[in-house]
Amino acid sequence: MQQGSLPAFTVTDLKQYGYCPRVVFFTYCQPLMRPTTYKMQVAAQAHEEEKDRERRRTLAAYRLAHGRRYFDVWLESAQLGLRGRIDLVVEVGKGQERELIPVDYKQSRWEAGRHVRRQLAAYGMMLEERWQVPVRRGFIYNLLTRRTQEVPLPPELKEEVRQLVRQMREMVLTERLPAPARKRQRCTNCEFRRFCNDVP
Repeated sequence: MQQGSLPAFTVTDLKQYGYCPRVVFFTYCQPLMRPTTYKMQVAAQAHEEEKDRERRRTLAAYRLAHGRRYFDVWLESAQLGLRGRIDLVVEVGKGQERELIPVDYKQSRWEAGRHVRRQLAAYGMMLEERWQVPVRRGFIYNLLTRRTQEVPLPPELKEEVRQLVRQMREMVLTERLPAPARKRQRCTNCEFRRFCNDVP
């Protein structure tokens, strides 16, 4: 693939790369349509239903008394080479106290792993670039448990995002198949599993 033809990755690509690099490889390096699984359809529907509930409740779940909510915020950064849509952004404070807080809805019973934290950091970095406002934290809202998890977004986590995007770009440009996920239980419900001949 030519350098100039490389598209901006999505923030979901970044999360998937941390989970299993092959998902990103097959998405960009193989001429095939990405399968849509039942799990993906259910998750999309759950996201839409949650937004209706979010509009009716207070910000107490994020331990905030006041704030302005923005839903489905589209972000794109040529500098980072990323694009994506964050479920919710909460704006609090004014002047130097102004803060933007990204909120990502997840449908999982597990605590947010490193790959999910990087995804939230990427949204934070694009918010900083677009609005020139510091983003120091975000929240994961669990659709199954109705609980939130605050996620600090320190500089070292943001640097991880930059490094991973560089690795993704190199993988796609060289079209080199990466190793499969180290934890093979991740392969069980993967929509690309049938393309991995070395995964049982």
